[in-house]
Amino acid sequence: MGLLPEIGRSLGVSIPQAGQLVSGYALSVTIGSPVMAVLMSRFPRRQSLLTLMVIFILGNGLCALAGGYDTLMAARIFTALAHGAFFGIGAIVAAEVVPKHQRALAISLMFSGLTLANVLGVPLGTLLGQAYGWRMTFWAVCVIGAVAFVALFIWVPAVRQGRRMKLKRELLAIVHPQVQLAMATSTLCSAALFSVFTYITPLLEHVTGISPHGVSIALLLFGVGITLGNLAGGKAADWRLMMAIVVMLCALIVVQALFTWTSVSPIPAVITMVIWGALAFGVCSPLQMRVVDQARAAPSLASTLNQSAFNLGNAMGALFGGIVVSAGISYRALPWLGSGLSLAALCTILIAMRLERRMQQRRQDRRALQRSAGAAAAISDI
Repeated sequence: MGLLPEIGRSLGVSIPQAGQLVSGYALSVTIGSPVMAVLMSRFPRRQSLLTLMVIFILGNGLCALAGGYDTLMAARIFTALAHGAFFGIGAIVAAEVVPKHQRALAISLMFSGLTLANVLGVPLGTLLGQAYGWRMTFWAVCVIGAVAFVALFIWVPAVRQGRRMKLKRELLAIVHPQVQLAMATSTLCSAALFSVFTYITPLLEHVTGISPHGVSIALLLFGVGITLGNLAGGKAADWRLMMAIVVMLCALIVVQALFTWTSVSPIPAVITMVIWGALAFGVCSPLQMRVVDQARAAPSLASTLNQSAFNLGNAMGALFGGIVVSAGISYRALPWLGSGLSLAALCTILIAMRLERRMQQRRQDRRALQRSAGAAAAISDI
């Protein structure tokens, strides 16, 4: 995202068009993840992670070699095939190697790889691309991917595979209303983030007045915020899952709205970005845990599909933000869009909580009726 201006100038396209490289990648994750999850179900999870990392390395190499916008888009789409399945399978592996009361924290620790990528990768990738061209950033990612492959090979344990995926059983599990509502919340949360974050570089340069070097520093501080928020969100989810999600979404609505005003001045803008990043990524692990909990009969497919939901939100956010910018509206208005999408996410989680309370009440009523019937039968026998 920090390289959109450089890619746009190099390939002769506008920044909103360059932003569609984010949307194309995200849509490929959305569509390709369930297909990859089914294909990977034939193999042990450790082997699946290694295979997906090979796809990631090859895809980024193709991005670096792309001769034009269309070939770069195709390479991005290919690379994205590894994304959702990797995080989905990785979340299951993380949850299986720790005690049950630490599952959400374990998932958040795995997701900290994603947050560290924003702490280090986004600003360093931006600096590298500005200094040596955007292609060099993709080559650097290939090297990092190779290191990651070696680390996976050495340290990831061979966890049990579990039951062989049966498509009918898995589909019945993931169409449950609570699973669908959790995935809808994931989609809206991600859209709220990426409607602004996709265009954060031009926003900081044109609205806040920060230099390109200052943008890299701002992105680094944003990454610190998301790392801390991700770990805090995992701990909060192990305490009270749904309450943690609601509190963070309420705070997110307010902070994104405030960014509309704070974005005009460097120091307030960066402070707001740090808080915004902490809240935006703090809610990710709890939502992943919610999906896994509600789809116990289909954890691998549900976990992977939630990554599709997150990336569908990425695509929607980049698309909605691009529409706003293309319409001639100031970058400063983008945080309002993000705040509105966060409000929609809050509504879906509140609906889920209400449905859950109703189901619990029905179960209690049935138990009470059964006890009454049992008591009546006992009295009649006497």
